[in-house]
Amino acid sequence: MDAVLFDLDGTLCDYRVSGQVVLRGAFETAGVAPCFTIRDYYGVYERYAGTAETVDAQRAVCFAALAEAAGATAADGRAVAAAYDAARDHRDVVFLDGAAKALESLGADHHLGLVTNGAPGMQGQKLDALGIRDAFGAVVHGGHDAPAKPSPAPFHRALEALGVPPGRAVHVGNSLEADVAGAAAAGVRSVWLRDGSEVGGADAAPDHVVDSLAELVDRPWA
Repeated sequence: MDAVLFDLDGTLCDYRVSGQVVLRGAFETAGVAPCFTIRDYYGVYERYAGTAETVDAQRAVCFAALAEAAGATAADGRAVAAAYDAARDHRDVVFLDGAAKALESLGADHHLGLVTNGAPGMQGQKLDALGIRDAFGAVVHGGHDAPAKPSPAPFHRALEALGVPPGRAVHVGNSLEADVAGAAAAGVRSVWLRDGSEVGGADAAPDHVVDSLAELVDRPWA
């Protein structure tokens, strides 16, 4: 492999304060009875990628739909979204286990790229906080620079920028739906960071499975 592409959220980093904690506070701040969980939000997030100009507006649409599905109102959902946005600090992130070591090791002999469905402004804050903005020769924001994953378009765009064909690249991510299926559609091999999901229900099976990015130091695709 000449290039390694990475997902960002849940793969390289995560927030110090969990989404569920932030959501719980958002319901309280908005004065709305809790009617959906953070897992409900994460479960449908990909459907809304690129549906609004900003990630905050996108979340408002999503929260409104979740609230209505739970018997509350769309206005309730939008109020919770506003409170959630006000409380969430995108700079307050930490590396996941083995991520920093994997980037350092793989960057020595591979082109590195980032393919994320997050908005540029939001994801840029995370990259700066982690000090890894310069680690990547290409950064593509699905739903903004190109269609969102699992479309093959953001993968192809990143590889074109790196000058590497799909058959010489591998993508690392934690989402079976967005990362594994998207990589397969792009003709790219995949490494799935196990998140507790069942592979049998996915659209595509990962080529490799790891429990920590520290395992990438041994190049499981070699």
